[in-house]
Amino acid sequence: MLYFTRWKALAIILTALAVCLCAVPNFFPEATVKTWPKWAQRHLVLGLDLQGGSHILLEVDSNSVRKDKLDQVRDDARRTLRDAKIPYTGLAVRNDAVEVRISKDTDVATALTKLRELSQPLGGLMGQSGQRNLEVSDAGSGLIRLSVTQAAITERIRQSVEQSIQIVERRVNELGTVEPLIQRQGIDRILVQVPGLQDPTRLKELLGKTAKLDFRMVDPTVPADQVRQGGGVPPDSDLLLGAQEPKQPYVIKKQVLVSGGDLTDAQPGFDQRSGEPIVSFRFNTSGARKFSQATTDNVGQPFAIVLDNEVISAPVIREPITGGSGQISGSFTVQQANDLAILLRAGALPAPLTIIEERTVGPGLGQDSIEKGELAAYVGSILVIVFMLLTYRLFGVFANIAVAINVAMIFGILSLLNATLTLPGIAGIVLTVGIAVDSNVLIYERIREELRGGRTAISAIDAGFKRALSTILDSNITTFIAAAVLFYIGTGPVRGFAVTLGIGILTTVFTAFTLTRLIVAAWVRWKRPHSVPI
Repeated sequence: MLYFTRWKALAIILTALAVCLCAVPNFFPEATVKTWPKWAQRHLVLGLDLQGGSHILLEVDSNSVRKDKLDQVRDDARRTLRDAKIPYTGLAVRNDAVEVRISKDTDVATALTKLRELSQPLGGLMGQSGQRNLEVSDAGSGLIRLSVTQAAITERIRQSVEQSIQIVERRVNELGTVEPLIQRQGIDRILVQVPGLQDPTRLKELLGKTAKLDFRMVDPTVPADQVRQGGGVPPDSDLLLGAQEPKQPYVIKKQVLVSGGDLTDAQPGFDQRSGEPIVSFRFNTSGARKFSQATTDNVGQPFAIVLDNEVISAPVIREPITGGSGQISGSFTVQQANDLAILLRAGALPAPLTIIEERTVGPGLGQDSIEKGELAAYVGSILVIVFMLLTYRLFGVFANIAVAINVAMIFGILSLLNATLTLPGIAGIVLTVGIAVDSNVLIYERIREELRGGRTAISAIDAGFKRALSTILDSNITTFIAAAVLFYIGTGPVRGFAVTLGIGILTTVFTAFTLTRLIVAAWVRWKRPHSVPI
């Protein structure tokens, strides 16, 4: 156990040195670090509780999810009945269900069979097999009711939250913030924490917009002013208002020619003729084909660019647009154009998000947390160092050197991972110091037992390391499993604690059984002791 080849000893020293060097960027100002090569700019990121920032809790609008699901069922029912050439009347959403009346009694059985094909199994939602997304029933007198099950609504909300998390993450990252924390809370909520962001106004504006972009035709058959004054809106059209003040009314056809989901890119820019801010966009292959077909078929007609049910602009199609790209103008400011481009690149939210909780943590509170965390770390480390020196003397010095390198390696690995350090993370590091010392205590006490058993100094040291190995591995493996479980099921600060604890266990095993043993082996080779100062 005490024999090391020259290459093995060199590999251990270089590994420890390389990992410790990864922590160096944390000791320099950020402006200085940015001038270094890209690979050398990795450093620790302070969490919300250490440097302050914004904490926002969002809730998915479950009523909107339910409405969208019912609208989808209504459209599917319309398409199914038309494809089957079954005449019907009164297709509409009523009382959380879709109702349709079949015109001929002889068609009711066929309509039921066709509509029941829309009912699909949910694949064992939440462990309950056999549930379906729709219940189709005959209400009598030719009336068929399609009811969306609660299990289907719950599954739709879950999917909306998962999709919203990805979109929110893209939007927040576009702001250039550092290491935001975005995670699910409960069934329909999303937690967003952005360290270092003291003014969350712009963030809230980006998160609050659904950014659902549609390209639709303007309905020229009915004047918008007439509809606004009480005239009827055609059944296949909507009355929408413009985004700019004064809000001009538009009658827009419901049919979507091209949706924002077909966009591949959106960038802010300036119009070469007028110099005003614009947003240039580009479609994918499918979107470019649909946009080309729509503009070819409607030359001379106005079409509307609709964002979140507001008309941004309604230009007239002068000629077919076949290049798969275009631009949106609407009297934007530079920031509005930039924000719109961010929203379009990130994609549309599947449902509106409501801010139900908002907190701003000042940097003063974070600094206070840092100072208290540092004080706890210093006091704990000093007490451990003094204990080891008083109890094990020279071998206590070896253990303290190994523990210091252990802590430096923890910071090096965290920096290498660009991990976020929180107050519970500091607690995990302090706990690791105790675990690291505990490994050395087990080794040293085992050496004492071997000495009392009559072994020589070198034989006792060798046997102490060898026989303590299994005990230390067992204890550290069980602690590592606990850290892994905390990381898997925990959230936020709990995961931060688990990360530092898990990394600390790995570095502890490395330092206890390679670095400490290497130091002791070097001392034995140098001194050739006849007794152990322990």
